[in-house]
Amino acid sequence: MELAPHDLLWIRDRSSLVSCSPLPSWVDEALDQAPLVVVRRAPLVDDMVPVGVRGPTRGQRFATYVLVDDIVERITPEQLVAEKKWRTCPRTRQIGALNVLESVDELLTTRGFRWGPTGSVGFELASGVPTATPASDLDLVILVPNRLSIKVARQFAEAFTRLPVRVDGQLETPGGAVLLTEYARAKPPVLLRTREGPRLVVDPWSETGGI
Repeated sequence: MELAPHDLLWIRDRSSLVSCSPLPSWVDEALDQAPLVVVRRAPLVDDMVPVGVRGPTRGQRFATYVLVDDIVERITPEQLVAEKKWRTCPRTRQIGALNVLESVDELLTTRGFRWGPTGSVGFELASGVPTATPASDLDLVILVPNRLSIKVARQFAEAFTRLPVRVDGQLETPGGAVLLTEYARAKPPVLLRTREGPRLVVDPWSETGGI
């Protein structure tokens, strides 16, 4: 199974988690609602995948690992877009970050880009658990295996500023992720987030771009 940061994983139960520290008390309740965890951007350890558990509040996040054999199903952010999950979500009209997904889809999908919502919006669409709030930003990832022009990046960034909610976009390159707004400024170096940690690069698509 090829896993990527932001993928959502259905797991068997809390016994699937492997941690050197005690689990916070809220983890059981969170997994009872939905045994769903998100893949973290960190190195794999043997047959264990780095994941994060979401709690009911913003400050409740727990980094841990899950055994590969205990993964029941994988849901990618772009899968949520392919299935247009927001169209059947009962809270789409109430939550701004859900409601703008149709506009984002028109902007990105019609131009051939693969993308998907992450954060609370992606979690709600995948799990059915109401995690997004009226104040939630829309976090999203845009998959860009090939170099994206600064011109197009600026077009996307400017289009997002015209939406009624804040949109935080990440460009996912083969080597890691960079913020859309940072790349669109065209003032290298930029911060590339990799599995081994963040580093400054001139070109996010170049393996030799490290500084």
